[in-house]
Amino acid sequence: MGRFACPVPFRSSISVAVLFLLMWLPLVVSCHRGQQSATSVSESLCFDAFLRTCSDSISLVPRQVRTEALNRMRRCQDSLVAYQYLSVALKTCLVTFDLDSARLLINEIEDYVRRAPASPRLADLLSECLNTKGNVFARTGYMDSATACFYRSGLLLMQGSRTESLPDVLINLADAYNRQGKLDSSAYWYRRALLLCDSLGLVSRRKVPIYYGLAQIYSSLRVFGQCDHYYDLAASYYDQMLPFEKHFYLNNRGTTYYYRGDLLTARDYFLRALDLTDDYPDMLYEVNLSRINLSDCYLGLGQPDSAERYLGLCEPFFRATSVSTALYYLDTQHIQLALLRGNLPEAARFIAHSVTPPDVDPDLIHIRNRYLRRYYRAIGDYRTAYHNLEKDLQLDDSIRNERVRMRIADLTLRYQQDSTLMAHRLLLQEQQTEMFRLRQTRFIGLAFGALALLAALFVYLYNKKKRALLLAQGRRTVSSLRLENIRNRLSPHFIFNILNQLMSGIAPSQRQRLSSLVKLMRRNLELADQLCVTLDEELDFVRTYLELERQALGPAFHFSIDIAPEVCPDRVMLPSMLLQIPVENALKHALKDKDGERLLWIAVSASQEGTDIRITDNGGGYRADSVRRGTGTGMKVIMQTIQILNQKNRQSIDISVHNVSLPSGDTGCEVAYRLPSQYDYQI
Repeated sequence: MGRFACPVPFRSSISVAVLFLLMWLPLVVSCHRGQQSATSVSESLCFDAFLRTCSDSISLVPRQVRTEALNRMRRCQDSLVAYQYLSVALKTCLVTFDLDSARLLINEIEDYVRRAPASPRLADLLSECLNTKGNVFARTGYMDSATACFYRSGLLLMQGSRTESLPDVLINLADAYNRQGKLDSSAYWYRRALLLCDSLGLVSRRKVPIYYGLAQIYSSLRVFGQCDHYYDLAASYYDQMLPFEKHFYLNNRGTTYYYRGDLLTARDYFLRALDLTDDYPDMLYEVNLSRINLSDCYLGLGQPDSAERYLGLCEPFFRATSVSTALYYLDTQHIQLALLRGNLPEAARFIAHSVTPPDVDPDLIHIRNRYLRRYYRAIGDYRTAYHNLEKDLQLDDSIRNERVRMRIADLTLRYQQDSTLMAHRLLLQEQQTEMFRLRQTRFIGLAFGALALLAALFVYLYNKKKRALLLAQGRRTVSSLRLENIRNRLSPHFIFNILNQLMSGIAPSQRQRLSSLVKLMRRNLELADQLCVTLDEELDFVRTYLELERQALGPAFHFSIDIAPEVCPDRVMLPSMLLQIPVENALKHALKDKDGERLLWIAVSASQEGTDIRITDNGGGYRADSVRRGTGTGMKVIMQTIQILNQKNRQSIDISVHNVSLPSGDTGCEVAYRLPSQYDYQI
């Protein structure tokens, strides 16, 4: 998966869910053995449906899938289906790198398989378990064991019922041979997987891992034309790839440019791969793989500071895994970093303590030898430098021989595959011709039947649509009448409160107040015919109303209207009287008879969902048993209006009424609205 084969990290602790599961598993084994009952069939179908829906989610949200799988498992009565859910949880442990948990679950599944009677479903379960077990071996560097697991998993799939998973197992087997340097065997299994995808009629996206697997092989052979051909095929499905597939593609394509000497393009691909992991916190291995490759790129570009930064970020991760190949690559980069900075003692320290593992990739040996020659020339030890160069040339000869052998094997395999594919196509053509003849005899009858069915369907849909239109028209009429009734009930509601106060006596000083009252009455009549208004219009009405009430409430009454800078009141729409009614309630039922300061706040702010409005007073809060509670008519009107409007909108207007504790120590009542940004106020 890069320029070196480094395993994924362990997690030293086991999740609580897995520990609970291991305690519960012995109870599952005792459930319903023998012939499959109706319940078992139903649970098996439910599992198949769950597996289809969560296949992509395993790599996107593995922990959520794990929780759901374990919950479903606990409800299962059929032990085999329960262990199939456990195999899904096992796959999520692999995605999140909980390898200790994965090993425990693998042991539990294998122990169950040894006790259970043989069946195709049991073969599917063991095949999935072995496939995951092979991945665990591959990520910890045991490639021989991984190859054996993948091979056995493929054989079991041939005995089971889920043969559509066979290409994935063959791809894993090909990857394992590629990691071992057996390029001819790797190419063989990649092409077998490709042929199998065509035979099973699988979607083209399933072929993407095969494309970039073959591209890796041609990159190792330094046949970059063929390499780019297969990477371009994979890139055409980039938007459909899962996150880990995208990272695999970007990282490995960057590697090809590294081997070509185009370090700038390689760096860009590695940076894209690193940016991809920002949204996926579980991709720890991928993050550090991109960092170590970026470090090597910056070393090649002569930028030691950038190289040291990325090397420092990924080194703790790889040191914790204790994988020899990763440590070898880290030491190689430290040697080059010391040479770039002229620190020969530091380079000598890493050379002395570094150990070359037996299974290290030849490309990594080439990189190390190049830096060693530079070091020995710097200290004047030309004999050792020359000896190192001879070993490098011998390695080159061995690699060239391997590449020639691989090309011959690849050409032979491609010829065999093309021949097999041609025979397969001829057979398909004969079958299609026979099927065409059979279809001709039934075509006329089916055509007449289809026409009759279409005519009946047209009549049915026409009548259904007509009924739906009549029903919708009736609903609109009822809704309009309800809203009109609401507005007629409310229009004079608060105006007579003001008139009652003014009837006690009118003085010349009240003229301004009467002018405001006339404005209020005129505006109220205008608003009575409007279902929705702008926030600016509603606030203007409320402000006029509060100014009229200020004299009646005395100098102890203060109000404030705060509008956030990002809110445009003339663009925000809301149902008419949405603010008037709670403001009137606050003055009438909370502040009118209150001793001391009487305060009212109206705050308008913006949020991601839309616009938030809060109306708060310090009148002691809402109490159901209060003598000043009122009839609640105003709030009923608001609730009915919002209910009617919400019926035809996907997003709803939210309303809440609750008591709040104020900084002054008082208790107040707060009415809060949330207005969605996309809301239709038309009936």
